[in-house]
Amino acid sequence: MESLPEAVLIRILASIPAVDLVLACRLVCCQWKNLVDGAALWILKCQQEGLTGAESQENAENWQNFYFLSKKRKNLIKNPCGEEDLQHWGEVENGGDGWKIEELPGDFGKEFPIEEVHKYFVTSYEWCRKAQVIDLRAEGYWEELMDTTQPKVVVKDWYAGRSDAGCLYELCVKLLSENEDVLAEYKSETIAIPQDNDASWTEISHTFSNYGPGVRFVRFEHGGQDTLFWKGWYGVRVTNSSVTVEP
Repeated sequence: MESLPEAVLIRILASIPAVDLVLACRLVCCQWKNLVDGAALWILKCQQEGLTGAESQENAENWQNFYFLSKKRKNLIKNPCGEEDLQHWGEVENGGDGWKIEELPGDFGKEFPIEEVHKYFVTSYEWCRKAQVIDLRAEGYWEELMDTTQPKVVVKDWYAGRSDAGCLYELCVKLLSENEDVLAEYKSETIAIPQDNDASWTEISHTFSNYGPGVRFVRFEHGGQDTLFWKGWYGVRVTNSSVTVEP
C-alpha cells in the first residue's frame, strides 16, 4: 500500500476497529505507525461515528484519547435508581428504619424530569448512607491514560425532599490511589431542605480535573435523613447518581 496516497490509506485504516489500529496496524511499518499516531485518522473516525466535540482537540494524542474516551463513556455507577434494590451498594448505613426504594413520584413528591427514571432511594429519621467504589482499570481506563491524560471525572446526583417534611442531604466523592490514599475529594455542604418545600428534584454535580497521577478508584457516597425524626421514610430522596470519565 506504499503507493497509495496518504489520504486514501487513512480512509482505509479508518474502517478498521480502533483497538486493532493501536495493537496491530501501527506495528506494520513506520508509515502506518505515523498515521495511527497522528491526528487525521482519528479526526476521520470521530466524524464517521458522529462523536461530537472533537473539533476542540488540538493535537494527535488528544484526538486518539478523545475517540477512546467518547466510545467508552457510560455511567460507572451500578443500580443508580434502585431498580435492583440495594445491589452493588456497599458500606450501607441504615439509620432509623433504614433505606427504602419507592416508586416515583412517591407520597408528597414530584415526577422526575427524566422519563426513564422510575424509582428512588429514600432515607429515614437517622443518618442513612451508602457507597460504591469504582475500579477504573476494571472498567477499561488504563494507568497511562489516567496518569498522563487525566480525563475529567464527572460526578452527578439528584436529591429531593417530601413537601411535608424537612430533610438533610450530603454527597462525598473521593479519587483514590492504588493503596486507596485520597488524591482528590469533593464534599458538598450538608444541604438542608425545609419542611413545606415544593418537593422538586435538584441536580448536584462536580468535575474533577488536573488531579495528578495515580488515580485508580472513585469512591462515591451519599446519604441523608429527615429533620423531624418521624418513624418511617420521610428523609431525603436520591436517584440517578452517575460517575463518568470524559474527554
